[in-house]
Amino acid sequence: MYEYTKQILTKVSFDKSLFSKELTKALQLLQKDERRLLRIWCIATFTAYSDVVVQVFRKFSS
Repeated sequence: MYEYTKQILTKVSFDKSLFSKELTKALQLLQKDERRLLRIWCIATFTAYSDVVVQVFRKFSS
């Protein structure tokens, strides 16, 4: 599921809103260790969306 999520996020990275939606969905499906890996990968890969990544992960952990 983790690898599939990475593919989806890469494909929707043209749209910030869609990226945020897909990231939120992914966090609901992934296990805790996969969520940690995904956060690191997202921050490293999508530097332009780092604010979105941080915001979605904050919402999810609350």
